[in-house]
Amino acid sequence: MTRVLITGIMGFIGSNLAQKLVNEKIEVYGIVRRVASRNMDVIHSLLSDITLISGDISDYVSIRNAVKTVNPDVIFHLAALSPVRDSFERPFEYQQSNFIGTMNIAHSFLELQDSQTRKLIAASTAEVYGIQPNAPLKETLPLHPSSPYAVSKAAGDLYLQMMFNSFNLNGTILRPTNSYGRKFDTSFMVEYLATQMLKGQKVYIGSPDSVRDYMYVDDHVNGYMLSMKNPKANGQVYNVGTGIGVSNKELAVMIADKVGFDKKNLVLGSYPPGYPYRPLISDQSSIVMDATKIKKELGWKPTVSIEEGIDKVISYFRKTMPK
Repeated sequence: MTRVLITGIMGFIGSNLAQKLVNEKIEVYGIVRRVASRNMDVIHSLLSDITLISGDISDYVSIRNAVKTVNPDVIFHLAALSPVRDSFERPFEYQQSNFIGTMNIAHSFLELQDSQTRKLIAASTAEVYGIQPNAPLKETLPLHPSSPYAVSKAAGDLYLQMMFNSFNLNGTILRPTNSYGRKFDTSFMVEYLATQMLKGQKVYIGSPDSVRDYMYVDDHVNGYMLSMKNPKANGQVYNVGTGIGVSNKELAVMIADKVGFDKKNLVLGSYPPGYPYRPLISDQSSIVMDATKIKKELGWKPTVSIEEGIDKVISYFRKTMPK
């Protein structure tokens, strides 16, 4: 049986990937950092089917020991600090977790016996491209990260590419776009809009004209599954996204129409009170992905349209939110 280790198994994509792997009868391990208390809701339904092992992504010895103990055939490295805005206030933590953490995983992976027979699949991000003159974004573009978060991810991305070539590391990098379909975190755009509107509360849209490429969680997870199964992915970098841009204002109006929300309560050009600071000059006006390469080489394609995905999100929160 294939043995898989996931860093970031407690996260949005990590938990959904773990469920998919369990469904396919794959042996799943997850690295979790030891803390005084932890909310296990996100993986509660999986606890009887997976094995959790203690490890701190920013500590090499801890990660090396965890990787050696599990001895995985495949590592999915998804652990990261991810809210972009927070990175402006916590830049050192982001580099330690996201860049040094990626180095720790990669070098621990190389220490495994016969590492060439194994695979490391790592999450980068669309944010590494930064502010570019042309859209949609292709993998061949130079990286111009415009936030401490994006720098930390770009550094890890480039380090792994170096290791593919210089250390003969067998791996794949995915650069996914904005994903949605969260059940336990309503701080991201789609989930924020849906829950605020369902509650009938004011909705703040700080950058109404910013354009993003929104991908439903199932399609995101499928990119990782195909990368694991297809040898063509070895040594490659892939964009994963729908290629369809939607402005924040368009997204808000779409959700408002579905929910029956009074658009007079949309506050355009203002962020919610207490929202973390981000320098305006760093804000990317458009992030839309060209996923031609992964479609052609691995047969990936988005299967859930933005309309269908939003319906799923609204339906979920309608059922679960307190009345």
